Amino acid sequence: MTNDKKDIRRMSGVLGSVQKPGRYSGGEYGEVLKDKSLVKARFAFCFPDSYEIGMSNLGMRLLYGALNSDPDIWCERVFAPWVDMEEQMRAHDIPLCALESGDPLSEFDIIGFTLQYEMCYTNVLNMLQLAKLPIRAVERGEDCPIIIGGGPCTYNPEPVADFFDCFSIGEGETMLNEFTELYIKMKAEGRYSRAEFLHEAARTISGIYVPSLFEVSYNDDGTVKAYTPKYDDIPPRVVKRIMTDMDTAFFPQRVVMPYIETVHDRIMLEVCRGCIRGCRFCQAGMVYRPVREKSPEVLDRQARELYEQTGYEEMSLSSLSISDYTKLPELTDRLLSWTDEKMVSLSLPSLRVDSFSKQLMERVASVRSSSLTFAPEAGTQRLRDVINKNVTLDDLLNAVGVAFEGGKTSVKLYFMQGLPTETESDLDGIADMAREVIEAYYRSPGRVKGRQPSVTVSVSNFIPKPFTPFQWEAADTPEQLEAKQKYLRGRITDRKIHYQYHNVGTSHIEAVLARGDRRLSRVLEAALDAGFKYDAWDEFFNYEGWMELFRKTGIDPAFYANRTFGRDEVLPWDVIDCGVTKSFLLRERDRAYAEKTTPNCREKCSGCGANKLGGKGICCPQTCGEDAQ
Repeated sequence: MTNDKKDIRRMSGVLGSVQKPGRYSGGEYGEVLKDKSLVKARFAFCFPDSYEIGMSNLGMRLLYGALNSDPDIWCERVFAPWVDMEEQMRAHDIPLCALESGDPLSEFDIIGFTLQYEMCYTNVLNMLQLAKLPIRAVERGEDCPIIIGGGPCTYNPEPVADFFDCFSIGEGETMLNEFTELYIKMKAEGRYSRAEFLHEAARTISGIYVPSLFEVSYNDDGTVKAYTPKYDDIPPRVVKRIMTDMDTAFFPQRVVMPYIETVHDRIMLEVCRGCIRGCRFCQAGMVYRPVREKSPEVLDRQARELYEQTGYEEMSLSSLSISDYTKLPELTDRLLSWTDEKMVSLSLPSLRVDSFSKQLMERVASVRSSSLTFAPEAGTQRLRDVINKNVTLDDLLNAVGVAFEGGKTSVKLYFMQGLPTETESDLDGIADMAREVIEAYYRSPGRVKGRQPSVTVSVSNFIPKPFTPFQWEAADTPEQLEAKQKYLRGRITDRKIHYQYHNVGTSHIEAVLARGDRRLSRVLEAALDAGFKYDAWDEFFNYEGWMELFRKTGIDPAFYANRTFGRDEVLPWDVIDCGVTKSFLLRERDRAYAEKTTPNCREKCSGCGANKLGGKGICCPQTCGEDAQ
């Protein structure tokens, strides 16, 4: 019996002793099976979190389908095993395997990890260990798979740079296929070696970052001095890749249907990429520029195809700000012409308070919920101007008034605490806004009689992220954040207002990893040795354990999380070019401290530089350039 068959038999033998064996069984409707003898490269797509979360990720659906559209490539799925399954795997010496074939990861040519959230880094290392692969890139031999990372966290990949052979920067629908095809070509020509392949990929494929091809030097104060390419033919900065025409971008006509319930059991229709708004804390709003839309005709066709293939009863229109989609009325009209008849409800998850209307609510009235969610982000107009939110209290009250007139009784409001220039008055404003919403309910003549309103105030902790105007700012310390949480809790006294807040320890570690450099690799490796995993889950996160690891490894977390970076400082992510220029981000930072707002991109071009990447950008009425201000 071959080793891979033994692994499959042993895996089958333990499924009866774990929760939700459907996480590991494979065989779902829609999975892609290919003849191993006929493909030229095998790609394991790894999601470093549970099956239920990974199977709900739109990016995974897109890239799985795009890679498998090439007859020479077989892409399979791999998820982080839950703790009960990991215990069985270690007890029975079962390596981490892919769902489709049941083969160990060591038998694949390329292993790709999507890095959606910094707190999943320990899961990445744990999955590599479970796959019985060397953790550090420098320790991998010629027979090891190439390990590539992608996703939003790769806009600062430095904390995990020592564990990856390379990174895919930007949108990967075509890039990963090009990368894998280069691997196939070099193998066929007999000129493959790990070093030669990685060098060739970095030299010829836009968006590929190979950390080992750069020397990193540091100043005496611990800040980064320079990133220096080791070879003249390696670009000094890696420019992100974008899909230039969303109508022609790959979209799966067939998706894998899970046997078990996942976080999002629905059709996810990606309407557009990018955001015109320019909120100064928001990384996604910067790195996904320029705005690119799909046409209503294409979206309607894709929605119909997915409905016929899946039978899902809910459809979510996915974007950073769905109400900014320029053809939303036409799209909803097209969809409602058949979704009502099919009993498919539409969900618009990213509504802005300044564009919410009675007409829009009527179009999505089929959503089976009595609640709506809005994100004012800050409690006072002054602080909303600082962060460039460009919404007012009147905007919010108009929006909730429409919701209450339409029969809604519950509203959820998202805020942040710890924002630059924040004062106690701004925290008071959060409680005041919640009370204003309650009062608006009782003023509404169309409210549901005999029903009490409910307002949930959810407050997250501000974390400075790369490629935002606030990337230089210091995050509040855990002690400061706890004090603010305690203060706000004391200001919310109405039982109709429910207060939720985030773990300050998790936010502290996230801030460290978000702005860290390569020296954090020793902390992450120590975390692996200590058994850390699923740090994004409160029941597994160990803040004191993390702080002890920092002490043992000689790393000061405050240096990364709680320090204001210098304006002229070389940042750990300066080796990446996301399209938006540093001069634009500095201008926006200065405007924040002057409490000046910046118009959205359709009103006036602010010269962020993103359109230099090309594509059918419609974020502004002219080509974005540094001089357009």
